[in-house]
Amino acid sequence: MSAGAALIAVAGIVAILLAHPARTPLFAQSLHADQLAEVEERLADWNIAFTPTSENIIVDAGRRNDLLLRLSLAGIPHQHLASTAEALGNIGVLTPEPVADAQARIGLAGDIEGSLRGIEGIEDARVILAPAQRGEFADGSDREASAGVRLRMRDGAALSAQAVAGIRAFVAASVPQLRRERVTIVDDRGIALDSSAGDGDAADLTRSLQSAFDSTFGEGAALVRVRAEYDPRQVSEHETRRTALGTQAIEQTRRSESYDGGGKRYRHLDEGQDRGSDTRDSTAYAAPGVLKRLSAAVFVDESRALDLAKMRELAAAAIGYDRSRGDTLAVEAVDFHRGLVVRKDIWWLLYGTVVPAAPVVVLAIAIIVAARFAFPPMAALVQSMLERATLERASKSVAGFAPARVRSLLEREPPHAAAAIISALPAATATAVLDLYPPAERDAIVGRMQRRTSPLVDDPEELLRRCG
Repeated sequence: MSAGAALIAVAGIVAILLAHPARTPLFAQSLHADQLAEVEERLADWNIAFTPTSENIIVDAGRRNDLLLRLSLAGIPHQHLASTAEALGNIGVLTPEPVADAQARIGLAGDIEGSLRGIEGIEDARVILAPAQRGEFADGSDREASAGVRLRMRDGAALSAQAVAGIRAFVAASVPQLRRERVTIVDDRGIALDSSAGDGDAADLTRSLQSAFDSTFGEGAALVRVRAEYDPRQVSEHETRRTALGTQAIEQTRRSESYDGGGKRYRHLDEGQDRGSDTRDSTAYAAPGVLKRLSAAVFVDESRALDLAKMRELAAAAIGYDRSRGDTLAVEAVDFHRGLVVRKDIWWLLYGTVVPAAPVVVLAIAIIVAARFAFPPMAALVQSMLERATLERASKSVAGFAPARVRSLLEREPPHAAAAIISALPAATATAVLDLYPPAERDAIVGRMQRRTSPLVDDPEELLRRCG
């Protein structure tokens, strides 16, 4: 096989390796089906080639570390959640009932967590279920079922009061004998999320009123700030109401006392009559977080000359202002501070255009100047190398010729070229060729054949003479 064919084969192998890089599993451990689905969906969104398997994902070996870092920053894959079917699959015939109940709760919690992950704005969820429990002793009280939900939100996401109420209702409906009031929801900061605030959510009210003013009076005409205060107490009220069935009183009581025989006998009589009634018994609970009062402030740009009274009425209606509740609403015209806009003339615009391009222009000029000074020496060097190569080829071609033949071949060569070629010939041939030249041409050629002696190193012949 020739060298060219071997080179082509090696190049082909390298091209095949570059076109098909090494492949490796993305994760060191096997993943579950839900985790694989998450990773595959994200890689598809990133337009990254991969090969799915039953327990892992195959990717290019060179991109593995980068993909692991990107997936870690995105929080993928999530922790595997054991579903009800998976949890109950480990229960056997001899499994104790408490263990079976615990496994069922774990599976139910996993189902709820997986469902909550699909809600917009929720990155992850953790659910803990506490079942209902009867009192163990006669004087003990029963304990109702309860649930704790911890939500990890995506960056910049927030749940509205309606969304929190929906999550609470969903969890309560998923667990038997669980009331909504027994479901506690917190975020990843440990702050309780409550749906009882309703329309009193300060952030929602601020956005709603601000957007209304911006759409009506224009951007920057007013600035809105709303603050909501909530009652942290849990209030319980019990009321019993009885209504008479007729016009007479519900109950009638008569008491009488008498003495007979000179005070020797005493008689006491109590008579009572209950005519019946319509009885209604009601109990009301108020969970912590009930809206206590609202405080709103509207800053109006006085340069717009807007009707403050009208804006106050609109703001009161938008936020649900209630004076009896202790709400406060302030609408004032103030001077908005706006920074002066400095106008730049044409020279500033030209400066902004030229300055970014200055490094490129300077580099281009430097390259042109360097090429201008370096081109002549480089051209002379290249020409000298070409001439030297030509002379070497000519010297090799005339090495075996007769002196007369060499003289005829060098007829049109300049003295320096002839000197270079003759110098490469054997001494006898060179002497015979020089004898064929006229004296003037011979002297010119011989003068160019003489070597210059380096001032640092003596001539080799002189060194040999001194040593001899």
